[in-house]
Amino acid sequence: MKAALFCTSRYMGAAPEGWPVPANEYSAEVAERSMQTTLEQFALADQVGFDWVSVAEHHFAPFSLNPNPMVMAGALTQVVKNAKIALLGPDIPILNPLRVAEEFAMLDTLTGGRVIAGLMRGTPNEYVTYNINPTESRGRFAEALEIIRMAWTEKQPFGWQGRYYQYRSISIWPRPVQDPHPPIYMSASSPESGDYAAKNKLGIGFAFTTLPRAVTAADYWRKKSREHGWEPEPEKVIYRLGVHVAATDAEARDDLAAGMQQRRVGLSMANAAVEKAVDEAGYYGRDRDEQRGRLLSRGQLEERIENGQILVGSPDIVVKQIERIKKELNAGVLDLTLAAQLGDKTMRSIELLGTQVLPRMHAM
Repeated sequence: MKAALFCTSRYMGAAPEGWPVPANEYSAEVAERSMQTTLEQFALADQVGFDWVSVAEHHFAPFSLNPNPMVMAGALTQVVKNAKIALLGPDIPILNPLRVAEEFAMLDTLTGGRVIAGLMRGTPNEYVTYNINPTESRGRFAEALEIIRMAWTEKQPFGWQGRYYQYRSISIWPRPVQDPHPPIYMSASSPESGDYAAKNKLGIGFAFTTLPRAVTAADYWRKKSREHGWEPEPEKVIYRLGVHVAATDAEARDDLAAGMQQRRVGLSMANAAVEKAVDEAGYYGRDRDEQRGRLLSRGQLEERIENGQILVGSPDIVVKQIERIKKELNAGVLDLTLAAQLGDKTMRSIELLGTQVLPRMHAM
């Protein structure tokens, strides 16, 4: 079993809630410090043996100062020398897929073939960001993914005349180092997404859901994969959840309680109609955003641990929590997001994960 460290580049200062978040209290100094902290955390994760580091795309909120994961990944090529760099993802329905293909190929070349391609549809608010019709999200995603794959693998120039995208001629330089292309993952919380991932032999990922829901969705995807003639290995499944590790269980819980008091989230869904139109959670994950909010609130910690939404405790306790997730979900990669930004305590948590938890994960 492998581990990734996911950092959102959270703004480490006071900010109002809502979405989009007003910039009245924005500080360039705080933002610079926040991004520098992210790079330091990723560098430490690489040093202590994390298999992957991962970034994602979000807009208009202090929850994540990362509207372009390609830029952050480019910076990471200079500080992360061993771990794979996973982009989970860019949100391809709101982007130019040809540009996405070129940038992934460039990053794969810069890293010597260490890029993971998480190609996502994005959360409901992301469609508002670039004024994309949310009802087109599935169609845009499927067409964009086909373009990206062809750009990576087709060596002769080709044109594309589709419903959403048109290109007269495509022949990208540089090309991916990995043959035929970087591993591709997508969200598979809904039956429709699970069907699509199985048919196209794609890996899947789950973020901020519950373990029972992820198990149901993953089992469905595995069943469909077998119907399409292939058997997915565990590494084809990524499961993201929060984490905080300390020397003792009590210390970890005290740290987390302090961190929750400081934490504010500005990624609420402002437009219920848009959310309904692009909700990919389906009957497996209709409470996805509710669960995200509960994960970030105080209280009910035991319930969140039981639901597989967070790992908290000493290294021994956290290993036991991971063993349960491995047994029930059989995920090959845990994408661990820092449950709180607590300065030296957070850096110590990363160290403990690398030195005392990861070796036992790798043996699972």
